[in-house]
Amino acid sequence: MSLTKLLREQQQRLDGVIELLEQERELLAAADIDGRQLAEVAELKQQRLQQLEATETLRRNVQQRLGYAEGAAGARQAAEDAGCLEAWESTMERTQKAHRLNTMNGQLVGLRMGQNKRLLEFIHEAAEKTTYGASGRVRAQPGRFNTSV
Repeated sequence: MSLTKLLREQQQRLDGVIELLEQERELLAAADIDGRQLAEVAELKQQRLQQLEATETLRRNVQQRLGYAEGAAGARQAAEDAGCLEAWESTMERTQKAHRLNTMNGQLVGLRMGQNKRLLEFIHEAAEKTTYGASGRVRAQPGRFNTSV
């Protein structure tokens, strides 16, 4: 398989990952998160990432077999020698975009987790402040006035 064809395949797979990351971002940014749909997107994203990894492994193996250095410098040189430097650069741009989207989605997840934690803490505090005695009345809380006097 030629390097140009491998790069095109990687670009298509990256485009699929980017599309899923954008869907994930929209779901995470929604006021009411659809957990089922988010799980479906996560599963599809995992499948596409595995396919992308398989293509990348093949590309790295070809690069190594042809005697190019490992890493980005060797990959760039291989693309330049094969006349597909533009395809390599486009693949790198897509990779960076996917990375940015994934980072942003991670931040959204962190924000949601923080909001949920604060909400649970508030509910926990509110539940502790409104305990009832055997008479059915709210018990006096330290620092609060007993209004049942």
